[in-house]
Amino acid sequence: MKANTPIVCLLGPTASGKTAAALALAQDTPLEIISVDSALVYREMDIGTAKPSADELAAVPHHLIDIIDPRDAYSAAQFREDTLRLVDEITARGRRPLLVGGTMLYYKALTQGLSPLPSADADVRAKLDEDAAREGWPAMHARLASVDPVTAARLAPNDAQRVQRALEIFALSGKPMSQWLAEQTPDTASPHAFVPVALEPGDRSVLHARIAERFRSMLAAGFVEEVERLRARGDLDPGLPSMRCVGYRQVWEYLDGETDYDTMRDKGVFATRQLCKRQLTWLRSMPERHIVDCTAADAPQRALATVRTLWGD
Repeated sequence: MKANTPIVCLLGPTASGKTAAALALAQDTPLEIISVDSALVYREMDIGTAKPSADELAAVPHHLIDIIDPRDAYSAAQFREDTLRLVDEITARGRRPLLVGGTMLYYKALTQGLSPLPSADADVRAKLDEDAAREGWPAMHARLASVDPVTAARLAPNDAQRVQRALEIFALSGKPMSQWLAEQTPDTASPHAFVPVALEPGDRSVLHARIAERFRSMLAAGFVEEVERLRARGDLDPGLPSMRCVGYRQVWEYLDGETDYDTMRDKGVFATRQLCKRQLTWLRSMPERHIVDCTAADAPQRALATVRTLWGD
């Protein structure tokens, strides 16, 4: 790979065809895939994360998949460190790194760096979880709005993980998260040029239909049984980042008897659509991206042509 060749990042919302496009590129290009996905890092979580199959993983080297236990956490800072190391290792092997995924916070951390924030505090989080269990996350969101209206405005009332983190930062420092981000200059030093290729829907209804069909397929493939096995371990709970992943939270509620099967399915589809909406909002904030319509009949060919042009092939 030439020294000035950009590192292509194939980004897109869930069900946009990222994995298929990446595997098609690997057919005639010596490349290795670096996953940009906060759910694929977890072992034992295969169906609900739409993890590439064993055959797909064997067809081309993949990185940052199945690297931690669901009990543990993996941060954007860790992703940035791991990815910068992997890019160097892959290029040293004479192969091309291709970043593929939809966790836009990871991509932002990689390309823009991270603002230092107070470290997580287990005691503070436990207290916030207790409050949320009693009052509900919408009430916690209202609490956040009273101390950090800027952050609250960009978070959904039920976005438990991010609402909790923003409240935790304020509890630890007495300073709103938005102020931390505004005041601190992130470390952006990187020798690489990362270029986003965005798989975005020209017709969002087509993508929504794909999302609904994929969630139904996950259920048919044994998604509920997968979550049952995770619950049976005895060391996991719905407050962990792994179990907050879209789909897992809804199935956990179903197994707790909080919803019936049809409601669980509908809530899972709706949550996935909301995730898709957030992913597209992130993508559209990147004016430098190269857009491919993922709902076009020839979307795979368009994606391949765009990436190869960027590579200079």
